[in-house]
Amino acid sequence: MASGRAADSPYPGGTIALQSPFFAAQGIALDAYFPGTLNIDLAPHRPPLPRPVFDRRLRWFGELEERFLLTPVALRHAGRMHQGLWYLPDPATKPAHFQRTTVVELLLPWIADLPPDAQVEVGFPATAA
Repeated sequence: MASGRAADSPYPGGTIALQSPFFAAQGIALDAYFPGTLNIDLAPHRPPLPRPVFDRRLRWFGELEERFLLTPVALRHAGRMHQGLWYLPDPATKPAHFQRTTVVELLLPWIADLPPDAQVEVGFPATAA
């Protein structure tokens, strides 16, 4: 989970909570989502190329400026669909914390019955023909 709430995190209150006003100023409201990401490892597969609805740089913490891509995504768990966003900080602008290339970070509403080892299906937008 990416929330920045670890004891040694330099981001008080969590990264998503800190970034939310900056996304909102660009027309992307994150209020409907839990203020952290659900990290899903798709291994052995890699995620498709993103088809972002948002692709911009944000200066969100002091002088820290990152490029973020947000792509619509759906997650199915226990027969229920949950709509959200694939949250992809550009590795070229993201300081210090890196994910494996098979991991996607998803912004979703809180899913109360989702155990850490849950089997889920993740749907990405279709690629252009």
